[in-house]
Amino acid sequence: DGALNYSPEMIAELYYKLNVYKNNFWLTPEYQFILHPAYNADRGPVNVFGIRAHIEF
Repeated sequence: DGALNYSPEMIAELYYKLNVYKNNFWLTPEYQFILHPAYNADRGPVNVFGIRAHIEF
């Protein structure tokens, strides 16, 4: 029938900030776990990995 199998979306995130060079450059690896993405019980779970960089001049 095309109806959405609704279920609440749940997200957990872990990250860690690493000081790579003095106090001018940081890397932050991250991990996200998403259960029922887009409120759809028929989808997921989804694992997302990422990295962020922060540079100060």
